[in-house]
Amino acid sequence: MPEPLVIRCRENGPYVVQGAVKIVDHLGNELIPPAGGKAAVALCRCGASKTKPFCDGSHRGFDAATAPQP
Repeated sequence: MPEPLVIRCRENGPYVVQGAVKIVDHLGNELIPPAGGKAAVALCRCGASKTKPFCDGSHRGFDAATAPQP
């Protein structure tokens, strides 16, 4: 049985996706993470990343407690 995909919500940081995942844009084009080949992919949660949807560390100072909640 394959390992499950795991998504961790880091406190005041990105969503960290661990496991086999393919990320595509709205047209179905595959998006390659900037640090391709790693076992985990960090997805932006704060909206400030210049490499969206991937995290570039711009969340420093981001307070998830004050961010809009779904």
